[in-house]
Amino acid sequence: MELNNLKPAKGATHHDKRVGRGAGSGHGGYSTRGLKGAKSRSGYSRKLGFEGGQMPLQRRLPKFGFKNLKRVEFKPVNLSTLEELATKKSLEVINIETLIAAGFISSNDKVKVLGNGSVTKALTVTAHAFSKSAEAAIVAAGGSVEKM
Repeated sequence: MELNNLKPAKGATHHDKRVGRGAGSGHGGYSTRGLKGAKSRSGYSRKLGFEGGQMPLQRRLPKFGFKNLKRVEFKPVNLSTLEELATKKSLEVINIETLIAAGFISSNDKVKVLGNGSVTKALTVTAHAFSKSAEAAIVAAGGSVEKM
């Protein structure tokens, strides 16, 4: 056996169906497309969610709820996270750039500091928003809060 006489196994290959090649091809007339309807026409492409004319699922199900287009989503950061970051890197000022560098947020996130945990060091924290308990805990520890 050599490379020049290798062949696929019997039945492993088949000829492609050549449609639209006239009456002698065995697929003449309608070229295996059937008689009428969208699928028999040229340029047909099924639309996403189309169910053959039946009312599609996304239109049968009821709509509900309300989506506020002006909602501002904050990325939560707890006091325990700030304390841990401050002790690891011996920081006194924590701002957005510090949190991005530490990998807690991405550059286009808005940050809200939440009051879960405690702060022992006097930190200057800059963020977009603070919960009342977080603000009180930072100020009680001798730090300050700056809102962006």
